[in-house]
Amino acid sequence: MDILEKAQKMLEETPLCDNCLGRQFAFLGYGIENRERGRAIKILLTMKGHRLALLQKPEGYALLRALAENGGFQMASDVLRKLEETPEERRECFLCGNRFNALSLLVEKAVDMLRDYEYDTFLVGIRIPTEIEEREDELRAKFGIEHGESMRNEFSRVIGKMLLKVTGKKVDYMKPQIVVLFNPFTEEIELQVNSLFIMGRYRKLVRGIPQSKWLCRRCRGRGCPSCNWTGKMYPESVEELIAEPILEMTLGEDSSFHGAGREDIDARMLGTGRPFVMEIKKPRKRRLDLSELERIINERAQGKIEVLGLKYVNRDAVVKIKDMESAQKTYRVTVEFEREVHDEELEKLRNALTDITVLQQTPTRVLHRRADLTREKHIYETKIKRISPNKIEMIIKCQGGLYVKELVTGDNGRTKPNVSQVIGVKAQPLELDVLSVLERMGEE
Repeated sequence: MDILEKAQKMLEETPLCDNCLGRQFAFLGYGIENRERGRAIKILLTMKGHRLALLQKPEGYALLRALAENGGFQMASDVLRKLEETPEERRECFLCGNRFNALSLLVEKAVDMLRDYEYDTFLVGIRIPTEIEEREDELRAKFGIEHGESMRNEFSRVIGKMLLKVTGKKVDYMKPQIVVLFNPFTEEIELQVNSLFIMGRYRKLVRGIPQSKWLCRRCRGRGCPSCNWTGKMYPESVEELIAEPILEMTLGEDSSFHGAGREDIDARMLGTGRPFVMEIKKPRKRRLDLSELERIINERAQGKIEVLGLKYVNRDAVVKIKDMESAQKTYRVTVEFEREVHDEELEKLRNALTDITVLQQTPTRVLHRRADLTREKHIYETKIKRISPNKIEMIIKCQGGLYVKELVTGDNGRTKPNVSQVIGVKAQPLELDVLSVLERMGEE
């Protein structure tokens, strides 16, 4: 059965618009849309029906009526009238319900919704009721359709071209800034606004500030007398100090902070800072002056933190920054002993904690939030400087993830070796600073 015969049989039994007829043969020929393909087929069938009708053959009139009524084809209706036949009313397309004829209003609605957002790239997504797709599958099985395109694909392509023309934006199939989801059957439109990612480094210049927002343990953020109705354990955090100005500039709905590891609340983050990525969810503004943003964050932070090197990245940077948690880090810790320590003991300590693998069981203080495991962490080099008879400063270059406080105290034997064990006297960390986080990722 050739194309025209198959198309004729379908139209004789099933109302089909130009798009839905042409779509059944979408992969035959190039350079035309299904609407044109369907119209071309109907033109040829109208010519065939007209020729047979002029020969006074009933099948000619039947074909013209099928084209006029089931195909909604004006040319066939005009031919019938010239032959002094009156066709019945056009029937609604069995597959799409003539939805392809109503796309302009849908696109206008989407364009109006998009006006609230800055974006350069988009992608169209389509939702179609399952029963509609099943209906087309049954039609194809019945008539042996082998070269058809899915209705979902056609809606996506046609609407995408219309949006492209109206907005002048680019289509991005991999990482669009906005996905516009259409349901042509319910006329619902949903915007999926993809996150904006800004990367930089932060320096924490004071102690007593957590990296991320800590919800109150009692009320879990709802607000209670224990947290003075703030819903938080601490009034501010590195995350909040960075996120709030960005949210204001982007008009974003929410944010997520992704850091290359974290330092303790009472530790400073010095040197060139710790890499981070700030994810802004559903931003309305994407074109920021990052130098100005950097200035505003630092000005508002009032010397508590400092950000530097802000730049745009994509979602891949979040994965890479998580991989940096085990990157090499350098710490400075001030240690106090219960007694005076001698130079020989300090030299022994330096040797014991240089080029050594430490076995560290999850510290007691974080067991409530981390699995109780024993981890191996390598110390590359330790330098020691005496401050007083019973106080020293240690510079420790090590693998990321080492708990330095427990390296000092031993945590009741959960970290081996440790400073207290090597010297043979109880040691306590007084102040801890992170001096550097070695970067191992290529930033974009």
